[in-house]
Amino acid sequence: MESKVSDITELSRVADELLSFAGNEKIFLLYGDMGAGKTTFIKTVCARLGVQDMVSSPTFSIVNEYKANGGMVFHFDFYRLKDETEALDLGYEDYFYSGNYCFIEWPEKIPHLIPEHFIKVSITAEDDDARHIIASRQ
Repeated sequence: MESKVSDITELSRVADELLSFAGNEKIFLLYGDMGAGKTTFIKTVCARLGVQDMVSSPTFSIVNEYKANGGMVFHFDFYRLKDETEALDLGYEDYFYSGNYCFIEWPEKIPHLIPEHFIKVSITAEDDDARHIIASRQ
């Protein structure tokens, strides 16, 4: 799946495309530079999943939990992790293998803990508002 958006108003369409593309897969790894729009995109996807809570970056808490239609959504930000043991201490496997949606920012910080199957989402900023979003099955 590949899509370009020229502004934030187009993200709902791309979120729907991503969820359709993913099918039954519920683990999403988001890659992109700082400020590329990973959290903004996750907020939009969460809204499409029926999350009513305020979705924000879990930079300091590492994981935020949200109620959605039919289950929970877990949003991770591993940017501040010093090593993978911090994710182990968090009990990451209880989240990743729960059958609920997991959106993971900065997965490169936990290379040995990533599940076997997931959707890789790469977001590239092309200018102030435009983004190039590519999703693939892994």
